[in-house]
Amino acid sequence: MKFGKVEQPELIDFTIPKDHPETSVLLSKNKKDQQTNFYVGCAKWNRQDLKNFYPRGTKDELVYYSSQFNCIELNATFYRIFPAEQYQKWYDKTPDGFKFFPKMTNEVSHLRRLNDKVYEIADRYLEVTSLLKDKLGTIFLQMHNNFGPKNWDRVVQFVEYWPKEFPLAIEFRHTDWFNDEKVAQELYYLLQENNIANVLVDTAGRRDLMHMRLTNNEAFIRYVGANHASDYPRLDDWITRLSKWETLGLSNIHFFVHQNLELESPLLSAYFIEKLNKKFGSNLTIPNTLVQNKPNTLF
Repeated sequence: MKFGKVEQPELIDFTIPKDHPETSVLLSKNKKDQQTNFYVGCAKWNRQDLKNFYPRGTKDELVYYSSQFNCIELNATFYRIFPAEQYQKWYDKTPDGFKFFPKMTNEVSHLRRLNDKVYEIADRYLEVTSLLKDKLGTIFLQMHNNFGPKNWDRVVQFVEYWPKEFPLAIEFRHTDWFNDEKVAQELYYLLQENNIANVLVDTAGRRDLMHMRLTNNEAFIRYVGANHASDYPRLDDWITRLSKWETLGLSNIHFFVHQNLELESPLLSAYFIEKLNKKFGSNLTIPNTLVQNKPNTLF
C-alpha cells in the first residue's frame, strides 16, 4: 500500500493521538455482555503479495491462508464485481468462523463518486456479496482522496439508502472531513446514527486520518507498516489502546495489516496476534511465518 508512504519514517511521530471525547461516551453506552470478537488479517491472499508466506507446494493459496488467519480484507472486490459462483467458491474453501471484509467496488466510490447512478451498482454488488452468508463481515467503502465535504449530500443519500442488514465501514481520505470541526461533527453524527463504522487508518504520511472517533461498536483499523523497525512498537501501542476501548465497552475489533511494500505483512500480523492473545486471553491462530527456515525477523 503506497498511500501515506514517506521516505524517512524515522522522522514521523507515530504516537497514537488521544481519543476523540465522544469515543468513550459512545463505548460506555454498549452493554458489555458479549465476548469480544477479534478479526486480524491481511488485505490479499495471493502469493505475489505475501512474500515467503506459503510453504513450497501449496496448491490453493486461499485454503492455506484461511488456515492461518480468521479473516481477509478483500481488496479484489474493489476492482470488479465477481460472478456469483466465485463467491460460493470462496465460501466453500474457507473454514467455519472465517470472515471476508470486502471492499466496495470502485465504480461506486471512485468512478461514480456516490452519484445517483451508483445505487443499481451497489445492489448488484450486494446481491453477489451476500452469497458469503455467515462469512460476510463488514463491507468496506473507501472514498477517493479528492472526495471532499462538498459532496456531503451524496454521502447522506448513500448512507440513508444503504440496507442496514449489511454492516458498513467508510474510509474518508480528504483531510477536510477531519480538520473542519463542524464538518467532522456532522459526519460522525451521521455515521453513528446509522451504525456505520468510521475507519481508522494508521499510516506514516497521513496522521490526520487517526481521528480516533469510533461511531459504533466496531473498531475497523487499517494499519500500514512502513517497512521500518518502528512497525513493532506501533503495534504494541495499538494493543494498549484496544485494551482501553474493550474495557470501555468495545466488542468488535477488526484489524488489517498492510505494508508500504507488501513483503512481510504475515510476520507483523503474527507479532500482533501473539500480543493480542496474551493481553485479551483470546486464542487466535498465530500464523506460521517460519517458511523454508526463514528467520522470524524483518530487520
